[in-house]
Amino acid sequence: MASIRLQGVTRAFGPKLAVNDINLDVADGEFLVLLGPSGCGKSTLLRMLAGLESVSEGEIWLDDYRVDQLPPSARDMAFVFQSYALYPHMTVRRNITFPLIMRRHRWWFHIPVLGHLAKRRIERSPEVRELVDRTAGILALTEMLDRLPKTLSGGQRQRVALGRAMVRKPQVFLMDEPLSNLDAKLRTAMRGEIIKLHQQVGGTFVYVTHDQIEAMTMGTKIALMRDGVVQQFGTAREIYTDPVNTYVARFIGTPPMNLLAAAPEGEGLRIGEVVLPLPPALAAAARKAPNRAVLVGVRPSALSVAAADSPGTIAGEVALVEHIGAESLLSVRLAQARTAHEEEGMSHDEVMATAPGYSDLEPGARVGLRPDLADAVLFSAESGKQLAAA
Repeated sequence: MASIRLQGVTRAFGPKLAVNDINLDVADGEFLVLLGPSGCGKSTLLRMLAGLESVSEGEIWLDDYRVDQLPPSARDMAFVFQSYALYPHMTVRRNITFPLIMRRHRWWFHIPVLGHLAKRRIERSPEVRELVDRTAGILALTEMLDRLPKTLSGGQRQRVALGRAMVRKPQVFLMDEPLSNLDAKLRTAMRGEIIKLHQQVGGTFVYVTHDQIEAMTMGTKIALMRDGVVQQFGTAREIYTDPVNTYVARFIGTPPMNLLAAAPEGEGLRIGEVVLPLPPALAAAARKAPNRAVLVGVRPSALSVAAADSPGTIAGEVALVEHIGAESLLSVRLAQARTAHEEEGMSHDEVMATAPGYSDLEPGARVGLRPDLADAVLFSAESGKQLAAA
């Protein structure tokens, strides 16, 4: 298997930079997820890794070999497409075997009778048959080897596409939103299958998705992109607990992090009419705020719901209650404090909070919200960047 290093990788389409100066180091055996909204450049970056798009500037290294000038066939990478890209006239066995046949391809394979016999001989050879059977066993496809793709479900077709990539034994697996065409239940099941596959075969995986749940559960490292630029690179836990800016804070998490407009006051923080004490690290960070204006990031799970007018709480009114089983999601309209949704370019007066179990609160109920600032994050109200403690 192999490590991947991207140095200043850029892709321009005319005046537009689809990918802008990407620098990443992916260790051997990592599961890297390229995450971001549609149009952020993640699929373009994956296609540049595969050699399907040229690099305008920068270098791509596989271990100690520079590969950005090599054709796709020379990069030893397997690509799993969003659309499966199976051959409809071939059985599952032949679809999985096809890369091994092409590895031994000769010009005369195009001659109808001779080519057919040669391909059958490769397919039936002991080493190829054993490899295909073993791969089919891993992917639970053994009973389907003689079926055509049109008789398979979406999840089964995706497993065939994975099997076709696996038999090549590539150094790197590249996957471009392979689960986006599946329904929610099947997507969850296939997510687990791909995680198991990575654990079984090892290797370096690069996986593109716009789904943060896929990224958080599958990736050992995540590169969150926006407008062709990597906003943050790290583990799921690092990106969730320590977002570098408000874009990352709002993108990661379901529901996303609340951003409350606030102002430092002594060793505390004023949010609306309430002054809350700050932990020492956050107090030091607050002193860095230009013009004494900050945004405090608080996860919905860190907002506890109390009775209206309780001391040390932010007054609000329940706007919406969503019951999702183990907990309830509350949308609360604040009476005094304001919030900021940076990606929408405007301010709002609603925050999300969670309550355990089935909440009896109804829209219109007055409540008090008590933020737990122990794990809060402070951002500059001007730049949106995190105000890290000294």
